[in-house]
Amino acid sequence: MIIDSLNTFIYNKKSKMTNSPLIFIPFCMEIPEIIESLSPNEKRVLIALKDLGGVGTPEDVMKSGNFKQLVEVMNAASWLQSKELVRIEEKAKKVYSLKNQEIIEEGLPERKALNAIYSRGGTIEAHDLEGVLSKEEIPVAIGWLKRKGLADIKKDGSRTLLEMTNHGKKMVSTEMDDEKILKLLRERDLFEGEVDKKTIEQLKSRQNLINEKLVVRRNLILTELGSKIASQKLETREEVGQITPELIQTGRWRDVILRKYDIKSYAPSAYPGKKHPITRMASEVRRIFVQMGFKEIDDEYVQAAFWNMDALFTPQDHPARDLQDTFYLKNPARIPLKDEELVQKVKEMHETGGWTGSTGWRYRWKREEAEKALLRTHTTVATIRYLAKNPNPPIKVFSISRIFRNEAIDATHLPEFMQIEGIVVEEGANFDMLCGVLKEFYRQMGFEKLRFRPGYFPYTEPSLEVEVFHNGKWMELGGAGIFRPEVTAPFGVKHNVLAWGLGFERIAMLRWNLTDIRELYISDIDLLRKSPIF
Repeated sequence: MIIDSLNTFIYNKKSKMTNSPLIFIPFCMEIPEIIESLSPNEKRVLIALKDLGGVGTPEDVMKSGNFKQLVEVMNAASWLQSKELVRIEEKAKKVYSLKNQEIIEEGLPERKALNAIYSRGGTIEAHDLEGVLSKEEIPVAIGWLKRKGLADIKKDGSRTLLEMTNHGKKMVSTEMDDEKILKLLRERDLFEGEVDKKTIEQLKSRQNLINEKLVVRRNLILTELGSKIASQKLETREEVGQITPELIQTGRWRDVILRKYDIKSYAPSAYPGKKHPITRMASEVRRIFVQMGFKEIDDEYVQAAFWNMDALFTPQDHPARDLQDTFYLKNPARIPLKDEELVQKVKEMHETGGWTGSTGWRYRWKREEAEKALLRTHTTVATIRYLAKNPNPPIKVFSISRIFRNEAIDATHLPEFMQIEGIVVEEGANFDMLCGVLKEFYRQMGFEKLRFRPGYFPYTEPSLEVEVFHNGKWMELGGAGIFRPEVTAPFGVKHNVLAWGLGFERIAMLRWNLTDIRELYISDIDLLRKSPIF
Protein backbone atom coordinates (compact mmCIF):
# COMPACT_ATOMS: atom_id res chain seq x y z
CA MET A 1 0.00 0.00 0.00
CA ILE A 2 1.07 3.59 -0.59
CA ILE A 3 1.66 5.74 2.46
CA ASP A 4 -0.13 8.96 1.68
CA SER A 5 0.34 10.60 5.06
CA LEU A 6 3.95 11.55 4.44
CA ASN A 7 5.25 14.32 2.22
CA THR A 8 7.92 13.79 -0.38
CA PHE A 9 10.37 16.42 0.67
CA ILE A 10 13.94 16.76 1.81
CA TYR A 11 15.13 19.25 4.40
CA ASN A 12 17.99 19.80 6.82
CA LYS A 13 17.66 19.94 10.57
CA LYS A 14 20.17 19.50 13.38
CA SER A 15 19.74 16.27 15.27
CA LYS A 16 20.10 16.60 19.05
CA MET A 17 21.75 13.19 19.10
CA THR A 18 24.31 13.30 16.35
CA ASN A 19 24.58 17.01 15.59
CA SER A 20 24.34 15.91 11.95
CA PRO A 21 21.89 17.17 9.36
CA LEU A 22 18.86 14.94 8.94
CA ILE A 23 18.07 14.35 5.29
CA PHE A 24 14.47 13.21 4.97
CA ILE A 25 14.14 10.77 2.09
CA PRO A 26 10.92 10.43 0.08
CA PHE A 27 8.58 8.05 1.87
CA CYS A 28 5.67 7.97 -0.50
CA MET A 29 6.78 4.43 -1.34
CA GLU A 30 5.54 0.97 -0.55
CA ILE A 31 6.33 -0.66 2.78
CA PRO A 32 8.50 -3.40 1.20
CA GLU A 33 10.69 -0.67 -0.31
CA ILE A 34 11.06 1.00 3.07
CA ILE A 35 12.00 -2.32 4.67
CA GLU A 36 14.64 -2.87 1.99
CA SER A 37 16.22 0.48 2.92
CA LEU A 38 16.70 -0.57 6.57
CA SER A 39 20.00 -1.83 7.94
CA PRO A 40 20.07 -4.89 10.25
CA ASN A 41 20.59 -2.69 13.32
CA GLU A 42 17.67 -0.47 12.34
CA LYS A 43 15.47 -3.56 12.06
CA ARG A 44 16.65 -4.80 15.45
CA VAL A 45 15.76 -1.46 17.05
CA LEU A 46 12.27 -1.57 15.52
CA ILE A 47 11.72 -5.12 16.73
CA ALA A 48 12.97 -4.26 20.22
CA LEU A 49 10.68 -1.22 20.45
CA LYS A 50 7.70 -3.29 19.30
CA ASP A 51 8.46 -5.82 22.06
CA LEU A 52 8.68 -2.94 24.56
CA GLY A 53 5.25 -1.64 23.61
CA GLY A 54 6.48 1.11 21.26
CA VAL A 55 8.46 3.12 23.83
CA GLY A 56 11.76 2.45 25.56
CA THR A 57 14.98 3.97 26.74
CA PRO A 58 18.15 3.28 24.72
CA GLU A 59 19.26 1.00 27.56
CA ASP A 60 15.98 -0.94 27.36
CA VAL A 61 16.35 -1.32 23.60
CA MET A 62 19.97 -2.41 24.00
CA LYS A 63 18.93 -5.16 26.39
CA SER A 64 15.85 -6.26 24.44
CA GLY A 65 17.65 -6.28 21.08
CA ASN A 66 20.83 -7.96 22.41
CA PHE A 67 23.06 -5.10 21.26
CA LYS A 68 26.65 -5.11 22.46
CA GLN A 69 27.07 -1.35 22.69
CA LEU A 70 24.74 1.56 23.35
CA VAL A 71 26.26 3.49 20.44
CA GLU A 72 24.86 0.87 18.04
CA VAL A 73 21.36 1.60 19.33
CA MET A 74 21.73 5.36 19.10
CA ASN A 75 23.25 5.31 15.60
CA ALA A 76 20.43 3.12 14.32
CA ALA A 77 17.81 5.23 16.16
CA SER A 78 19.22 8.40 14.61
CA TRP A 79 18.84 6.94 11.12
CA LEU A 80 15.33 5.71 11.93
CA GLN A 81 14.43 9.21 13.11
CA SER A 82 15.64 10.63 9.79
CA LYS A 83 13.31 8.13 8.08
CA GLU A 84 10.40 9.13 10.36
CA LEU A 85 10.08 5.62 11.81
CA VAL A 86 11.26 6.54 15.32
CA ARG A 87 11.06 9.72 17.38
CA ILE A 88 13.79 10.51 19.90
CA GLU A 89 12.62 12.42 22.95
CA GLU A 90 15.14 14.03 25.27
CA LYS A 91 14.59 15.48 28.70
CA ALA A 92 17.39 17.03 30.72
CA LYS A 93 17.21 16.80 34.51
CA LYS A 94 19.51 17.86 37.30
CA VAL A 95 20.85 15.06 39.49
CA TYR A 96 22.20 15.60 42.99
CA SER A 97 24.71 13.38 44.77
CA LEU A 98 26.51 13.53 48.09
CA LYS A 99 30.03 14.92 47.96
CA ASN A 100 30.97 14.67 51.66
CA GLN A 101 29.93 11.43 53.40
CA GLU A 102 31.45 12.53 56.72
CA ILE A 103 28.85 15.26 57.15
CA ILE A 104 26.18 12.57 57.56
CA GLU A 105 28.09 10.77 60.29
CA GLU A 106 29.16 13.90 62.17
CA GLY A 107 26.05 15.99 61.55
CA LEU A 108 25.68 19.54 60.25
CA PRO A 109 27.56 22.20 62.25
CA GLU A 110 24.27 23.87 63.32
CA ARG A 111 22.91 20.49 64.52
CA LYS A 112 25.95 19.95 66.74
CA ALA A 113 25.68 23.54 68.02
CA LEU A 114 21.92 23.16 68.69
CA ASN A 115 22.53 20.00 70.74
CA ALA A 116 25.23 21.80 72.72
CA ILE A 117 22.90 24.74 73.48
CA TYR A 118 20.12 22.34 74.55
CA SER A 119 22.49 20.47 76.87
CA ARG A 120 23.33 23.80 78.58
CA GLY A 121 19.71 24.61 79.29
CA GLY A 122 18.99 26.62 76.15
CA THR A 123 21.75 29.28 76.40
CA ILE A 124 25.47 29.07 75.73
CA GLU A 125 28.38 31.44 75.26
CA ALA A 126 29.70 31.41 71.72
CA HIS A 127 33.26 30.57 72.79
CA ASP A 128 31.97 27.46 74.63
CA LEU A 129 31.26 25.89 71.22
CA GLU A 130 34.99 25.41 70.80
CA GLY A 131 34.78 22.15 72.67
CA VAL A 132 32.09 20.88 70.32
CA LEU A 133 33.02 22.33 66.92
CA SER A 134 36.25 23.06 65.10
CA LYS A 135 37.43 26.65 64.79
CA GLU A 136 36.29 26.75 61.13
CA GLU A 137 32.83 25.30 61.93
CA ILE A 138 31.84 27.81 64.65
CA PRO A 139 31.07 30.82 62.38
CA VAL A 140 29.27 28.48 59.95
CA ALA A 141 27.15 27.00 62.75
CA ILE A 142 26.24 30.42 64.21
CA GLY A 143 25.28 31.71 60.76
CA TRP A 144 22.96 28.79 60.03
CA LEU A 145 21.44 28.82 63.55
CA LYS A 146 20.40 32.41 62.93
CA ARG A 147 19.33 31.79 59.31
CA LYS A 148 17.13 28.81 60.24
CA GLY A 149 15.65 30.55 63.27
CA LEU A 150 17.07 27.97 65.67
CA ALA A 151 18.80 30.44 68.00
CA ASP A 152 19.12 34.17 68.66
CA ILE A 153 22.43 35.95 69.14
CA LYS A 154 22.53 38.31 72.16
CA LYS A 155 25.18 40.51 73.76
CA ASP A 156 25.76 40.56 77.51
CA GLY A 157 28.58 42.99 78.06
CA SER A 158 31.60 41.44 76.45
CA ARG A 159 29.91 38.06 76.17
CA THR A 160 28.18 36.73 73.03
CA LEU A 161 25.27 34.45 73.97
CA LEU A 162 23.39 31.96 71.81
CA GLU A 163 19.81 31.49 73.07
CA MET A 164 17.62 28.72 71.66
CA THR A 165 14.32 29.83 70.12
CA ASN A 166 11.01 27.98 70.43
CA HIS A 167 11.54 26.68 66.90
CA GLY A 168 14.99 25.49 67.92
CA LYS A 169 13.53 23.58 70.87
CA LYS A 170 11.12 21.77 68.53
CA MET A 171 13.93 20.85 66.13
CA VAL A 172 16.12 19.27 68.81
CA SER A 173 14.27 15.97 68.34
CA THR A 174 13.13 16.55 64.73
CA GLU A 175 15.03 16.14 61.46
CA MET A 176 15.41 19.34 59.49
CA ASP A 177 14.54 19.34 55.76
CA ASP A 178 18.15 19.51 54.61
CA GLU A 179 19.06 16.66 56.97
CA LYS A 180 16.32 14.52 55.42
CA ILE A 181 17.69 15.18 51.92
CA LEU A 182 21.25 14.40 52.99
CA LYS A 183 20.04 11.13 54.51
CA LEU A 184 18.37 10.18 51.21
CA LEU A 185 21.46 11.17 49.24
CA ARG A 186 23.48 8.76 51.33
CA GLU A 187 21.44 5.93 49.82
CA ARG A 188 21.04 7.14 46.20
CA ASP A 189 21.25 10.10 43.83
CA LEU A 190 18.17 12.31 43.64
CA PHE A 191 16.61 13.98 40.60
CA GLU A 192 15.18 17.47 40.64
CA GLY A 193 11.48 17.19 41.36
CA GLU A 194 12.17 14.63 44.07
CA VAL A 195 13.53 17.30 46.41
CA ASP A 196 12.34 20.68 47.64
CA LYS A 197 13.87 23.35 45.40
CA LYS A 198 14.53 25.85 48.18
CA THR A 199 16.19 23.27 50.41
CA ILE A 200 18.43 21.93 47.66
CA GLU A 201 19.51 25.48 46.80
CA GLN A 202 20.51 25.96 50.45
CA LEU A 203 22.57 22.79 50.34
CA LYS A 204 24.22 23.86 47.06
CA SER A 205 25.24 27.15 48.66
CA ARG A 206 27.33 25.25 51.23
CA GLN A 207 30.86 24.23 50.36
CA ASN A 208 31.83 20.61 49.66
CA LEU A 209 28.43 19.17 50.48
CA ILE A 210 26.61 18.03 47.33
CA ASN A 211 27.31 17.64 43.62
CA GLU A 212 24.98 18.73 40.83
CA LYS A 213 25.11 17.47 37.26
CA LEU A 214 22.82 17.55 34.25
CA VAL A 215 21.61 14.16 33.01
CA VAL A 216 19.79 13.70 29.70
CA ARG A 217 17.09 11.03 29.69
CA ARG A 218 16.12 9.72 26.28
CA ASN A 219 13.16 7.74 25.06
CA LEU A 220 12.83 6.05 21.69
CA ILE A 221 9.24 6.07 20.45
CA LEU A 222 7.81 4.26 17.43
CA THR A 223 5.91 6.53 15.06
CA GLU A 224 2.72 5.37 13.36
CA LEU A 225 4.73 4.42 10.30
CA GLY A 226 7.40 2.80 12.47
CA SER A 227 4.74 0.64 14.15
CA LYS A 228 3.50 -0.51 10.74
CA ILE A 229 7.01 -1.42 9.65
CA ALA A 230 7.82 -3.14 12.97
CA SER A 231 4.69 -5.31 12.63
CA GLN A 232 6.06 -6.79 9.38
CA LYS A 233 8.36 -9.79 9.25
CA LEU A 234 11.81 -8.23 9.47
CA GLU A 235 14.88 -10.34 8.65
CA THR A 236 18.05 -9.32 10.44
CA ARG A 237 20.59 -11.35 8.51
CA GLU A 238 24.10 -9.99 8.04
CA GLU A 239 24.22 -7.22 5.46
CA VAL A 240 27.25 -6.38 3.33
CA GLY A 241 27.93 -3.50 1.03
CA GLN A 242 30.75 -5.05 -1.02
CA ILE A 243 31.38 -8.54 -2.40
CA THR A 244 34.78 -9.89 -1.39
CA PRO A 245 36.78 -12.89 -2.64
CA GLU A 246 36.29 -14.51 0.78
CA LEU A 247 32.47 -14.29 0.46
CA ILE A 248 32.56 -15.91 -2.98
CA GLN A 249 35.10 -18.65 -2.14
CA THR A 250 33.36 -19.73 1.06
CA GLY A 251 29.85 -19.45 -0.31
CA ARG A 252 28.86 -17.07 2.49
CA TRP A 253 27.37 -14.74 -0.11
CA ARG A 254 24.26 -16.95 0.02
CA ASP A 255 23.71 -16.14 3.70
CA VAL A 256 24.11 -12.38 3.60
CA ILE A 257 21.93 -9.57 2.33
CA LEU A 258 23.52 -7.28 -0.24
CA ARG A 259 22.86 -3.71 0.81
CA LYS A 260 21.13 -1.60 -1.81
CA TYR A 261 22.79 1.63 -2.83
CA ASP A 262 20.41 4.44 -1.89
CA ILE A 263 21.30 7.72 -3.58
CA LYS A 264 18.64 9.49 -1.51
CA SER A 265 20.15 8.59 1.86
CA TYR A 266 22.12 11.13 3.81
CA ALA A 267 25.88 10.73 3.68
CA PRO A 268 28.19 12.81 5.89
CA SER A 269 30.36 15.31 4.08
CA ALA A 270 33.87 14.09 3.41
CA TYR A 271 36.63 16.67 3.80
CA PRO A 272 39.94 15.55 2.32
CA GLY A 273 43.21 16.71 3.79
CA LYS A 274 44.42 19.84 2.05
CA LYS A 275 46.78 22.72 2.58
CA HIS A 276 45.69 25.95 4.25
CA PRO A 277 44.14 28.41 1.74
CA ILE A 278 46.93 30.91 2.42
CA THR A 279 49.56 28.28 1.59
CA ARG A 280 47.70 27.30 -1.58
CA MET A 281 47.44 30.91 -2.74
CA ALA A 282 51.15 31.48 -2.06
CA SER A 283 51.89 28.48 -4.28
CA GLU A 284 49.68 29.96 -7.00
CA VAL A 285 51.55 33.29 -6.85
CA ARG A 286 54.86 31.43 -7.11
CA ARG A 287 53.63 29.42 -10.08
CA ILE A 288 52.55 32.56 -11.96
CA PHE A 289 55.87 34.36 -11.51
CA VAL A 290 57.96 31.27 -12.25
CA GLN A 291 56.00 30.72 -15.48
CA MET A 292 56.71 34.36 -16.38
CA GLY A 293 60.46 33.64 -16.03
CA PHE A 294 61.10 34.93 -12.51
CA LYS A 295 63.29 33.42 -9.79
CA GLU A 296 62.26 33.48 -6.11
CA ILE A 297 64.50 35.13 -3.50
CA ASP A 298 64.25 36.00 0.20
CA ASP A 299 66.36 37.35 3.05
CA GLU A 300 66.44 37.54 6.86
CA TYR A 301 63.60 39.06 8.92
CA VAL A 302 66.08 41.02 11.08
CA GLN A 303 67.86 43.76 9.16
CA ALA A 304 69.88 46.89 9.74
CA ALA A 305 67.95 50.08 9.07
CA PHE A 306 70.61 50.73 6.43
CA TRP A 307 69.22 48.00 4.15
CA ASN A 308 65.60 48.48 5.12
CA MET A 309 65.56 52.29 4.78
CA ASP A 310 68.82 54.06 3.86
CA ALA A 311 69.74 51.92 0.85
CA LEU A 312 66.27 52.69 -0.52
CA PHE A 313 66.82 56.43 -0.20
CA THR A 314 64.34 56.76 2.68
CA PRO A 315 65.41 59.82 4.70
CA GLN A 316 66.36 59.32 8.32
CA ASP A 317 63.62 61.67 9.49
CA HIS A 318 60.90 59.87 7.50
CA PRO A 319 57.76 58.96 9.58
CA ALA A 320 58.14 55.29 8.59
CA ARG A 321 61.21 55.12 10.87
CA ASP A 322 59.23 56.10 13.98
CA LEU A 323 58.59 53.58 16.75
CA GLN A 324 54.89 53.91 15.94
CA ASP A 325 55.54 52.26 12.56
CA THR A 326 58.63 50.07 12.97
CA PHE A 327 59.65 47.33 15.41
CA TYR A 328 63.20 48.02 16.67
CA LEU A 329 65.14 45.32 18.52
CA LYS A 330 66.84 45.50 21.90
CA ASN A 331 69.08 42.50 21.31
CA PRO A 332 70.84 43.08 19.02
CA ALA A 333 70.18 46.81 19.21
CA ARG A 334 72.51 47.52 16.28
CA ILE A 335 74.02 45.71 13.32
CA PRO A 336 77.47 47.06 12.30
CA LEU A 337 77.90 48.03 8.65
CA LYS A 338 80.96 46.36 7.10
CA ASP A 339 81.07 47.59 3.49
CA GLU A 340 82.53 51.02 4.14
CA GLU A 341 82.68 52.00 0.47
CA LEU A 342 78.97 51.29 -0.01
CA VAL A 343 78.11 53.11 3.22
CA GLN A 344 79.89 56.23 2.01
CA LYS A 345 78.08 56.12 -1.34
CA VAL A 346 74.66 55.83 0.32
CA LYS A 347 75.59 58.60 2.76
CA GLU A 348 76.55 60.86 -0.15
CA MET A 349 73.24 60.15 -1.91
CA HIS A 350 71.29 61.20 1.18
CA GLU A 351 73.29 64.35 1.85
CA THR A 352 73.96 65.73 -1.66
CA GLY A 353 72.54 63.35 -4.26
CA GLY A 354 76.07 62.31 -5.25
CA TRP A 355 76.81 62.09 -8.95
CA THR A 356 73.19 61.53 -10.04
CA GLY A 357 72.25 65.19 -10.52
CA SER A 358 69.92 65.01 -7.50
CA THR A 359 70.25 67.39 -4.55
CA GLY A 360 69.65 64.57 -2.04
CA TRP A 361 67.76 65.21 1.20
CA ARG A 362 70.16 67.96 2.37
CA TYR A 363 70.75 66.80 5.95
CA ARG A 364 73.60 65.27 7.94
CA TRP A 365 73.34 61.49 7.57
CA LYS A 366 73.95 59.54 10.81
CA ARG A 367 75.59 56.14 10.85
CA GLU A 368 74.05 55.22 14.23
CA GLU A 369 70.55 55.55 12.72
CA ALA A 370 71.51 53.27 9.83
CA GLU A 371 72.91 50.59 12.18
CA LYS A 372 69.72 50.21 14.24
CA ALA A 373 68.40 46.62 14.20
CA LEU A 374 64.77 46.15 13.21
CA LEU A 375 62.24 43.70 11.84
CA ARG A 376 61.98 44.36 8.12
CA THR A 377 59.01 46.52 7.15
CA HIS A 378 58.90 45.36 3.51
CA THR A 379 60.40 42.63 1.34
CA THR A 380 62.12 45.27 -0.82
CA VAL A 381 65.04 44.80 1.56
CA ALA A 382 65.56 41.34 -0.02
CA THR A 383 65.35 42.90 -3.48
CA ILE A 384 67.92 45.62 -2.82
CA ARG A 385 70.36 43.18 -1.20
CA TYR A 386 70.05 40.89 -4.21
CA LEU A 387 70.55 43.85 -6.53
CA ALA A 388 73.70 44.86 -4.60
CA LYS A 389 75.24 41.45 -5.38
CA ASN A 390 73.82 41.18 -8.91
CA PRO A 391 73.81 44.66 -10.54
CA ASN A 392 73.91 43.50 -14.16
CA PRO A 393 70.89 42.55 -16.30
CA PRO A 394 68.94 40.50 -17.06
CA ILE A 395 67.29 40.21 -13.63
CA LYS A 396 63.78 38.94 -12.95
CA VAL A 397 63.26 38.02 -9.30
CA PHE A 398 60.33 37.99 -6.86
CA SER A 399 59.66 37.19 -3.22
CA ILE A 400 56.57 36.37 -1.22
CA SER A 401 57.38 36.58 2.44
CA ARG A 402 56.52 37.98 5.84
CA ILE A 403 57.03 41.58 6.96
CA PHE A 404 56.40 43.43 10.22
CA ARG A 405 54.92 46.82 11.00
CA ASN A 406 53.82 48.36 14.27
CA GLU A 407 50.13 48.40 13.32
CA ALA A 408 47.10 48.26 15.61
CA ILE A 409 45.16 45.06 14.95
CA ASP A 410 41.81 45.66 13.31
CA ALA A 411 39.69 44.36 10.41
CA THR A 412 42.17 45.55 7.78
CA HIS A 413 45.54 45.65 9.59
CA LEU A 414 47.89 43.17 11.24
CA PRO A 415 51.37 43.77 12.69
CA GLU A 416 52.64 40.75 10.75
CA PHE A 417 51.60 40.06 7.16
CA MET A 418 52.90 39.02 3.75
CA GLN A 419 54.03 41.01 0.74
CA ILE A 420 54.58 40.10 -2.91
CA GLU A 421 57.74 41.82 -4.12
CA GLY A 422 59.49 41.77 -7.48
CA ILE A 423 61.86 43.57 -9.86
CA VAL A 424 62.78 43.44 -13.52
CA VAL A 425 66.15 44.78 -14.71
CA GLU A 426 66.98 44.67 -18.39
CA GLU A 427 68.05 46.94 -21.19
CA GLY A 428 65.13 49.03 -22.42
CA ALA A 429 62.90 48.29 -19.41
CA ASN A 430 60.28 51.02 -19.08
CA PHE A 431 57.06 52.07 -17.41
CA ASP A 432 54.86 50.30 -19.99
CA MET A 433 56.66 47.03 -19.33
CA LEU A 434 56.03 47.44 -15.59
CA CYS A 435 52.31 47.95 -16.20
CA GLY A 436 52.24 44.93 -18.52
CA VAL A 437 53.83 42.62 -15.92
CA LEU A 438 51.33 43.72 -13.26
CA LYS A 439 48.35 43.33 -15.60
CA GLU A 440 49.40 39.80 -16.52
CA PHE A 441 49.91 38.81 -12.88
CA TYR A 442 46.50 40.08 -11.77
CA ARG A 443 44.83 38.58 -14.85
CA GLN A 444 46.14 35.14 -13.90
CA MET A 445 44.96 35.75 -10.32
CA GLY A 446 41.45 36.28 -11.68
CA PHE A 447 41.21 40.09 -11.76
CA GLU A 448 40.36 41.25 -15.27
CA LYS A 449 39.58 44.90 -14.56
CA LEU A 450 42.69 46.80 -13.46
CA ARG A 451 43.78 50.42 -13.35
CA PHE A 452 46.81 52.44 -12.24
CA ARG A 453 46.83 55.72 -10.28
CA PRO A 454 49.79 58.04 -9.69
CA GLY A 455 51.46 57.37 -6.35
CA TYR A 456 54.44 58.44 -4.25
CA PHE A 457 57.18 56.31 -2.64
CA PRO A 458 60.59 57.63 -1.49
CA TYR A 459 62.54 55.17 -3.63
CA THR A 460 60.62 55.10 -6.95
CA GLU A 461 59.92 57.72 -9.64
CA PRO A 462 57.57 57.51 -11.41
CA SER A 463 55.38 55.67 -8.90
CA LEU A 464 51.95 54.13 -9.23
CA GLU A 465 49.28 52.42 -7.15
CA VAL A 466 47.47 49.33 -8.45
CA GLU A 467 43.69 49.04 -8.16
CA VAL A 468 41.33 46.24 -9.19
CA PHE A 469 37.56 46.42 -9.67
CA HIS A 470 35.78 44.05 -7.29
CA ASN A 471 32.18 43.87 -6.05
CA GLY A 472 31.27 47.15 -7.70
CA LYS A 473 34.18 49.26 -6.41
CA TRP A 474 37.88 49.90 -6.95
CA MET A 475 40.26 48.37 -4.39
CA GLU A 476 43.91 49.41 -3.87
CA LEU A 477 46.23 46.38 -3.76
CA GLY A 478 49.79 47.67 -3.83
CA GLY A 479 52.38 50.05 -5.17
CA ALA A 480 54.98 49.98 -7.92
CA GLY A 481 57.41 52.18 -9.80
CA ILE A 482 60.93 52.55 -11.21
CA PHE A 483 63.80 52.80 -8.71
CA ARG A 484 65.24 56.30 -8.48
CA PRO A 485 68.88 56.80 -9.54
CA GLU A 486 69.72 57.61 -5.88
CA VAL A 487 68.77 53.98 -5.06
CA THR A 488 70.51 52.17 -7.92
CA ALA A 489 73.64 54.32 -8.45
CA PRO A 490 75.52 53.21 -5.28
CA PHE A 491 75.28 49.59 -6.48
CA GLY A 492 76.46 50.24 -10.02
CA VAL A 493 73.09 49.45 -11.64
CA LYS A 494 72.98 51.21 -15.01
CA HIS A 495 69.53 50.20 -16.27
CA ASN A 496 65.98 50.87 -15.13
CA VAL A 497 64.75 48.73 -12.23
CA LEU A 498 61.01 48.03 -12.43
CA ALA A 499 59.78 47.25 -8.91
CA TRP A 500 56.51 46.44 -7.11
CA GLY A 501 55.23 45.54 -3.67
CA LEU A 502 51.74 44.04 -3.56
CA GLY A 503 49.43 43.15 -0.68
CA PHE A 504 49.09 39.37 -0.38
CA GLU A 505 46.32 39.26 2.24
CA ARG A 506 44.27 41.85 0.38
CA ILE A 507 44.14 39.57 -2.66
CA ALA A 508 43.08 36.68 -0.41
CA MET A 509 40.32 38.77 1.19
CA LEU A 510 38.93 39.69 -2.22
CA ARG A 511 39.11 36.11 -3.44
CA TRP A 512 37.17 34.73 -0.47
CA ASN A 513 34.93 37.78 0.08
CA LEU A 514 36.25 38.41 3.60
CA THR A 515 35.82 41.74 5.36
CA ASP A 516 38.15 41.00 8.28
CA ILE A 517 41.81 40.17 7.64
CA ARG A 518 42.00 38.29 10.94
CA GLU A 519 39.77 35.54 9.53
CA LEU A 520 42.68 34.44 7.34
CA TYR A 521 44.71 33.36 10.35
CA ILE A 522 42.01 32.15 12.76
CA SER A 523 41.76 28.35 12.75
CA ASP A 524 38.07 28.14 11.89
CA ILE A 525 37.81 24.42 11.08
CA ASP A 526 34.55 24.88 9.16
CA LEU A 527 36.05 27.63 6.99
CA LEU A 528 39.15 25.53 6.33
CA ARG A 529 37.15 22.41 5.44
CA LYS A 530 34.89 24.23 3.01
CA SER A 531 37.56 26.35 1.36
CA PRO A 532 37.77 25.41 -2.34
CA ILE A 533 40.82 23.76 -3.84
CA PHE A 534 41.91 26.03 -6.67
